[in-house]
Amino acid sequence: MAQKVTLKASDGSTIEFIDEIKAQGGVKDVYFSPDKSYVVAFYRDPINPNDRDRLNNIVGTYRERIFTNNQEGEYWKQMFAWPTKIVEWNGKTGIVMPFYDSKYFFSGGPFKGKEKEGKWFASAKLRNRFLPADQKGNFLTTLHMCIKIARAVRRLHAAGLAHSDLSYKNILIDPITGAACIIDDDSLVVPGKYPPEVLGTPDFIAPEVMETKGLPITDKNRKLPSIYTDRHALAVLIYMYLLNRHPLRGGKVHDVNDAGRDEELSMGTKALFIEHPTDKSNRVKPNQLAPSELPQGDPSKLPYTICGPYLKKLFDRAFIDGLHNPMNRPSAAEWEEALVKTTDLVQPCQSNKCEAHWFVFDNTIRPRCPFCGHEYHGQLPVLNLYYSPAKGRFMPENYRLMVYDKQTLYMWHVNRLIAANEKTSDENKKPVGDFHFHNGQWILINRRLTSMKDLTDNKEIKIGDFVPLTDGRQILLSKEDGGRLIVVQLINN
Repeated sequence: MAQKVTLKASDGSTIEFIDEIKAQGGVKDVYFSPDKSYVVAFYRDPINPNDRDRLNNIVGTYRERIFTNNQEGEYWKQMFAWPTKIVEWNGKTGIVMPFYDSKYFFSGGPFKGKEKEGKWFASAKLRNRFLPADQKGNFLTTLHMCIKIARAVRRLHAAGLAHSDLSYKNILIDPITGAACIIDDDSLVVPGKYPPEVLGTPDFIAPEVMETKGLPITDKNRKLPSIYTDRHALAVLIYMYLLNRHPLRGGKVHDVNDAGRDEELSMGTKALFIEHPTDKSNRVKPNQLAPSELPQGDPSKLPYTICGPYLKKLFDRAFIDGLHNPMNRPSAAEWEEALVKTTDLVQPCQSNKCEAHWFVFDNTIRPRCPFCGHEYHGQLPVLNLYYSPAKGRFMPENYRLMVYDKQTLYMWHVNRLIAANEKTSDENKKPVGDFHFHNGQWILINRRLTSMKDLTDNKEIKIGDFVPLTDGRQILLSKEDGGRLIVVQLINN
């Protein structure tokens, strides 16, 4: 039977683990604590002084900055498996990290008990062939998952850190609850101080890194992982989770005789978006796809435009404007904002056979779920949000909220000065209104708003009262600074 080992960590605390390797990564062996509340991961090879200094800062300064010295620390602990201590044992250096939450392990199907590595959810072939329906989540929970990833990357970048190896291998996800957790946080990059240890994972390495990887490490033209290459990897991740295919792997072959050279070109110098609007030379060839890759693998069946206008705009910037020009890539904060606004554009699919369950409203008078083809039937209220740049004046905000039965209204819809992120107070997380289809009409019930007014009928909407959502009706949600006006657009189908 394996023995228990007791050590003193670098901070003087006592660490215990069972002397039995439970998992192995590329460079570390992982041991479990007796109560499985944390793991200890030992590097198989000695680490150099620079890497030791990096680790000291990761468990010290950077950890305190993100998790200790601010009100949002507890929030971020859910989203990073961040090293907390350093230990030494048998001549090896190790790090202590929290054990992964149970939701990041498959609860059923062929992988029961194994970690939910992102590749199973990002690839149409793996997803369609191996995952049971109850393990896949749905389109809305996948959007929520992508929000968490973008938010965590935004926090890293705000601290001046780059992950350097963002990929579906280094992010645990749970599409059932919409949760995500970034792992392998012990090799973060600080430009000019702690260089990257790896170039990244195939599929996620930025084109400029692929293009210059043959140059000496000291060459000023050599491009190394950075916040800008993280932005490329983040865009690829979001595209793959939402559409289950890779944005650059199309039908174009650059070297028929050398697969390695072809890979370098297609992911580097010659990288081209498979859905580029004018250059169609890298289009996916449907006849080369396996049945298990369909329909997601064929962009003509499920084009990236099904993700809605906010994400389409960022995908264009990431894979057209910024593919070979890193400065043009969207930031993690921009992805987070676009994803949040996209969740407000979704509708539940009315077909109980639809695997996606939700779809983004396509701004047509005959909305149709792109995943199953089911057409929406009935009245559909669309709320156009307006903001007030000056008292008495309102301007469109390019922001819409879709209505469905039992949909809820929150303060970040009511007031543009309130954001839906880690800083949202518990008070602002409470619903302030809800929508219902009642007696043949759509209504909004005011639950908590103190200055809501129906401007069309010049009537105050007191708490507990409702306002009908008729076409063209104008409803002021709040008179406070940042308060929004909604204009109802009713689609009859």
